[in-house]
Amino acid sequence: MQAKPIPADMPRVTPHLICAGAAEAIEFYKKAFGAKEDARLPSPDGKFVMHAVIRIGGAPVMLVDEMPEWGALGPKSLKGSPVTIHLYVEDVDAVVKKAVNAGAKVTMPVAEQFWGDRYGKIEDPFDLHWSIATHVRDVGMEEAQEAMRKMAAQAKTSAPQ
Repeated sequence: MQAKPIPADMPRVTPHLICAGAAEAIEFYKKAFGAKEDARLPSPDGKFVMHAVIRIGGAPVMLVDEMPEWGALGPKSLKGSPVTIHLYVEDVDAVVKKAVNAGAKVTMPVAEQFWGDRYGKIEDPFDLHWSIATHVRDVGMEEAQEAMRKMAAQAKTSAPQ
């Protein structure tokens, strides 16, 4: 039997996170987001996670420890991350509170947004960025564009000169 090119339980795009302390990150994601651990492959000496797969809301997320000798650097070593992982949940306020209680910090408080989501952002203890949202109303593209124009105009008039 020939293997499927794309495993049945994996989407075509899967986040693969590099962080200092992948084992601790897995435990954080279990507490903060209710993650389930599918697999963990430790290094031969047991000091590092060479590969792990967790599922958050059924979606896979791969993790690995930083390994500079292999070019695997996380946000702590890079002094930040240009990537934000987006997570849709049933109750954004409850999930953000749970994440904060588990050790995350809020970088954007949860609020209603013009595009129809109740949305906020956190940074986890491993310097990875998450946006978390609950969709609360459907918004058409024209309505969203108009709201964005108004927001940009307001920001321009209230910016310090």
